This record gives sequence, C-alpha cells and structure tokens, in this order.
Amino acid sequence: MNASDMVETASDNVLFSNPSFDGHEAVIFGHDRETGLKAIIAIHNTRLGPALGGCRMWPYAYEREAVQDALRLSRGMTYKSAISGLDLGGGKSVIIGNARTDKTEDLLHAMGRLVDSLGGRYLMAEDVGTSVADMDIISRSTAHVRGLSKGSGNPSPATAFGIFRGIQAACGVVYGSDDLNGRRIAVQGLGNVGHRLCRYLAEAGADLVVADIYADMVTRAVEDFGAAAVKPEDIYAVEADVFAPCALGAILNDRTIPQIAAPIIAGSANNQLAEDRHGRELLERGKVYVPDYVINAGGVIDIALENDPRGEAAIMERVAQIGDTVAAILEEASLLGVPTNEVADRMAEERFLGTA
Repeated sequence: MNASDMVETASDNVLFSNPSFDGHEAVIFGHDRETGLKAIIAIHNTRLGPALGGCRMWPYAYEREAVQDALRLSRGMTYKSAISGLDLGGGKSVIIGNARTDKTEDLLHAMGRLVDSLGGRYLMAEDVGTSVADMDIISRSTAHVRGLSKGSGNPSPATAFGIFRGIQAACGVVYGSDDLNGRRIAVQGLGNVGHRLCRYLAEAGADLVVADIYADMVTRAVEDFGAAAVKPEDIYAVEADVFAPCALGAILNDRTIPQIAAPIIAGSANNQLAEDRHGRELLERGKVYVPDYVINAGGVIDIALENDPRGEAAIMERVAQIGDTVAAILEEASLLGVPTNEVADRMAEERFLGTA
C-alpha cells in the first residue's frame, strides 16, 4: 500500500457543508484493503507548527460521526496548543473500528504509513482506543509519532494533574479558596484520566461521587477512594461543588444541562459543549464552565515537551500553570459578563491567527 492508494477526496456534501468544518487545511481519508484500515486525519491549522493530536479508535455507527469527531477534535487541538503557549497546530486522527477486537499490528502499521505520507505535517499520539504500546508499533512505520514509551509515555498523568489544578483554580474563583478538603466532586468517566484525577482529589480531601458505563471501573474507584457510586444517567443531578466530565464529548447539551446541579463544570472530556451556544446557556443558568481544551491541556504539554532536558519536574511545573490560565479566563468572563468559552476562544485565536 502506498499513499496514492490511501488518500481519497471528500465530496462537498460530506465535508465542506459540515458545521464543524472550520477552515480545516486538510482532511485525509485513508483505506487499506488488506488490514481493513478505515481512517480519517483532520488537520485544522499549522500556522504555529505541525498539527499534533491523538489517534482515536472507536466503532462509529456511521461514517459521518467519525468525520464529525475528527473535525471537532482537530479544531480543539489547535485551540489547546495555542492557549497553552505551544508552537504546534491542531490535528486529529480516527480509526473506525473496535479497539478491543479489530486492532492488529498490521492495521497499526498501515495507519503509520498513512501518517508518514503527510511528511510530518501531522504528529500522532495516543487517544481513546489507542495506547503507548500502539504508538511504539506505529513508530516502526513513521517517525511522526509522539508519546512513545522511550519518551513521555502515557500522557494521562499529566492530563489528570492539569485537571486537578484547574479544579482548584475554579474553586478559588467561585468559592474564594482552592482548598478541596470536604468539597463534593462528581466524576463522570473513570478511564486513565478519570481514575488518576480521583486519586488527586481524594488525596486533597475531596468527597467523590462517581459513574461510568463499565462496572469494574466504578468498583475500582469505590475501593480505591471510598467513592460513592451512582448510575451513569444520575451523575448530572448529583448535588456537588464540581461536576467533572471525563468521558466522551458533547456531554453538555439541551438534555443534560438542565439536570446539572453543580455550580462548576470542570473535567477532561474533549468538546464538552455540544454547540457553542451551550456555553451561553450555562452562563445564564449560573454555571461556571471551565473550557475543556484549557483545563485538559496537560497531556499535550507533556508530549510537546517530552524531550525537555530539564526533565519531568519542569514539565509538570508547566502543566501546573493551567490553573493560572483557568483563573484568568474565569475572572475575565465574570468581569465582562460573557461565556467562558468565548473568552478562551478569543485568547487562543489571538495567538494562532496572529490577531493580538
């Protein structure tokens, strides 16, 4: 298989009319008949540098959902890198398939060759459905991959630490103290990031209420942190100080927003707002939303700085600054009376569009 075998052109009705198409520089569709690879790479913006973004493997019911995910996630990576002060652009890749049953080494090598055909314009890392071990395999087919076991490895610890510092900052702005002792925090999603976040929160004295679609993950959190468990559909209405969405995106929508009891929403999930207008709805309901790409940037910071000669301590010090950024955004949004996502977007756009 070569690059010419893999790249297809998207028709207008598939891509350009998609509401999430936001001036993307390129969207590449890749297919490999032998391995069954069906993949999409979306490159949103490379003004500040190559597009860095994870590779998500998910059994999408419809191909349009995969396109939508790639578009939304790649755009979010542009904003995430920009708001974090990194000289990187935003991209994302998705593989259509079940990571537990469809993933093979040959399929990963095919994905690596697709990435390699872009000549470094897109840098791949892990995401939902892929792992550090997968990136190690892919690195045999392309040099344009990050987060390897010999580098920063799994970025989840840095992501979780950034979320923790962001929650502290949000509580400092809203409640006048960043002390989490006795605070009740509802955590939705207990994967790599969610579980690690629970550990930080529990160590800080927070009381946890948790939910996940996988019972074994809930049991683990209950046993490890003394968390209380609720059904996935009940987590929104939990009376808590903070609601931390750490599962999949579009979780803040017309159906869920009226249910949310917590005054603060701050978690690791990407693209939490189903639509931008939901940021204003949260404001009107008196909810303080911490923009997802701001608070969950610890992973991309970790990967971007994995070769920093100062080591892990310097990287985590940079991740800790997420708290300062969160506080600045919340304070400006409060002062101006505008949604927090609009303030964050403007700050990021000033950097990657050069409009400051």
